[in-house]
Amino acid sequence: MAEIEPAELGRRLQGDGEDVLVLDVRHREEYEDWHVPDSTNVDVYDQLVDDPAAAKESLSDLPEDREVVTVCAAGVVSQTATDVLEEMGYDAATLVDGMNGWSRVHRHAAVPVDLDGELIQVARPGKGCLSHVLLSDGQAAVFDPSSYVEEYEAIVDDRGAELVAVFDSHAHADHVSGGRELASRHDVPYSLHPADALAVDAAPLEDGETITVGDVDVEVIHTPGHSEGSVSFDVEGAALLTGDTLFHDSVGRVELGVEAGIEDSDVAANAATLYESLQRLLERPSDAVVLPAHDPGSPEPPVTATLGEVTERNEDLQRDREAFVETLASDIPDHPPNFERVKQVNVGRESVPADELGDLELGPNNCAAE
Repeated sequence: MAEIEPAELGRRLQGDGEDVLVLDVRHREEYEDWHVPDSTNVDVYDQLVDDPAAAKESLSDLPEDREVVTVCAAGVVSQTATDVLEEMGYDAATLVDGMNGWSRVHRHAAVPVDLDGELIQVARPGKGCLSHVLLSDGQAAVFDPSSYVEEYEAIVDDRGAELVAVFDSHAHADHVSGGRELASRHDVPYSLHPADALAVDAAPLEDGETITVGDVDVEVIHTPGHSEGSVSFDVEGAALLTGDTLFHDSVGRVELGVEAGIEDSDVAANAATLYESLQRLLERPSDAVVLPAHDPGSPEPPVTATLGEVTERNEDLQRDREAFVETLASDIPDHPPNFERVKQVNVGRESVPADELGDLELGPNNCAAE
């Protein structure tokens, strides 16, 4: 049976993608919740499980001049779809591990910012996650890495730099951080704010402290609200790494830590705290490039916008304090999958075996408030 690795599909889609049709065979609601960009959904999941031949009629209108890559959640039922399509004369292949595999794909690109060094954005399109690598004068620091630490090591090695530090902007709720592992592999400090490092051996991040990477200074700004230990990083006034505090079109949601049982606060209090944190960020230079830790879509790096642009287009920033608190405390979107356990892992209270990691992270990113 023909198969295609997620990274290879990612490369082909990053080009013109005209020679491949990504066919998602899951139920419509699952597809709408989370899917490969520009894919086509034909809901034949039940037929493929119960009577594969019954799916042929629904699949008969697919174009015959493109390779069809079949996708399901974990790459099992989609294998049956590939068999059926091959019987029908189509050139077909199965995406290895399905959406689980797609969530492992990483892409990176330089951020256009004026620094005495280089800032690389690493996007994980299947999860909507964004990480950043700062390089200057032979040194490198990684911010908000995924658990696929080889992606960051490759960037650092390719530029002949030495990794000197790893940072998390907060204890994430949608994916397991690779920060501690990456730091351990290179015997460098791993840093997280103490309010989120509940059972983690981490170097503490303090509000106002300056971190130096090569010739570049990075200021730590404590911006709680999304989590009690959320921080943002001001890279010499040229870039703001805002974690999940500020997105381009939304802000961080405020109930995840409470509902995961790791915060004693309440949702309204967190919303008020987040409002104050955002006011601090809005005092920064308007031409600073805002670089959040997530993008709700399937990001193609670099995903950038200046603070001035974000201020104009982000409706959450237009609200006064009362309206902001009321909106965030009352309008609760769907939670990230398994967020309680993911949070517990990232604060150090639980560990997850490597063979369970993919299933734990499987699903869309839902860290924005709206």
